Amino acid sequence: MATRTVRHPVQEESVMPLSLAERQAVLRELAGPYRRARKHERSQILNHVQTLCGFNRAYAARALRTALPQERRPGPRSGRGRKPTYGLAAKAALIRCWAILNFPTGKRLQPFLPDLVAQLERHGELTLEPPVKHQLLAMSAASIDRFLAAERRRLEVKGRSGTKPGTLLKHQIPVRTWAEWDDATQPGFLEIDLVSHDGGAARGDFAWTLDMVDILTGWTETAAVPNKARKWILTALDAHRGQFPFPIRGIDSDNGSEFINHHLLTWCEDHHFTFTRSRAYHKNDGCYVEQKNWTVIRRYVGYVRYTGAEQVGWLNELYATLRLYTNFFQPLQKAVAKERRGARTYRRYDRAQTPYQRVMALPDSMISPDRKAALQAQYEALNPAALRRDLLGLQNRLWDRVPTDEAVPQGAPVI
Repeated sequence: MATRTVRHPVQEESVMPLSLAERQAVLRELAGPYRRARKHERSQILNHVQTLCGFNRAYAARALRTALPQERRPGPRSGRGRKPTYGLAAKAALIRCWAILNFPTGKRLQPFLPDLVAQLERHGELTLEPPVKHQLLAMSAASIDRFLAAERRRLEVKGRSGTKPGTLLKHQIPVRTWAEWDDATQPGFLEIDLVSHDGGAARGDFAWTLDMVDILTGWTETAAVPNKARKWILTALDAHRGQFPFPIRGIDSDNGSEFINHHLLTWCEDHHFTFTRSRAYHKNDGCYVEQKNWTVIRRYVGYVRYTGAEQVGWLNELYATLRLYTNFFQPLQKAVAKERRGARTYRRYDRAQTPYQRVMALPDSMISPDRKAALQAQYEALNPAALRRDLLGLQNRLWDRVPTDEAVPQGAPVI
């Protein structure tokens, strides 16, 4: 019986060593067929390259993949990979909506997008084709944050407190900690605070802003005053308590002497308001109003110095527009649960809603149907894009009169 000799394919070729130029020529010649070949054909080409060039198999495969010049390498095969879900038109509309709302996070923006798009279309500010609108409203909060990551701009400025804790009448005004009104089930309990506009030099006379925030709904009212004299505080409270869509039931302040005095205590007693104060040196007791000091006041008027009746009037003109923009078109989230695991604290937040939406969700026993109807008519008449443009114009008027550029917040793009 004859014996059959089986030889390895490598033995079929000459094993004479090739020069570097000859090896490169072989690779260039076989790189194109290698890329177009099927699996078993690639295996034969690799065997051939191993025989001619003396490479091991892994290096031969890598050398064939990189042998073609960049311009001659074939592109990715069509039909592979996941096709984009959202088009450029939807992303452009998202950026516009995001800018109109003053650059909120995805978790705040996404729940309010349907209402915002409807409002912008109602006022002719936005026109979207049905497929584009469907894509925009289908975006998740994570996708929104991912698309907007490159567009974000953040302000990193620091301020200072302009009030000191007082001692007058403290024994008559009960202390309230940050947790005692967390579960408030009725609107009308306010946290109030003063924000200074001293420009970094707390001397002489300069303007202040009285910030008033409802704990349950987040409804915010602001008023600029020439200084922190008691009469201006009472005048601002009298003028703006009617701006809230519900009656005021209580006021909580810090320990500054502009609040802890006989005048404000008597005013609260005359109007049957609960009057409480925070603990000294515990800023978190006023956490609701403290966060609004930044998001509603500092982000729009900065840390510059404002003085005189004319500039106070400019501030109040800006605040008249800002209150509509903030209360009707700025979604906010509230913490609903907190859990501590070891050294970390985990918080859960509710679905983002504007203060207007939170007010409209209140039962009729807390706010009358007539008041709700008036608020809805006011909301439908507002144009968020026009409000944003008005705010930018009022901001520019303020900043044009600032002597130094360092204190001026970074301007936002024109809407």
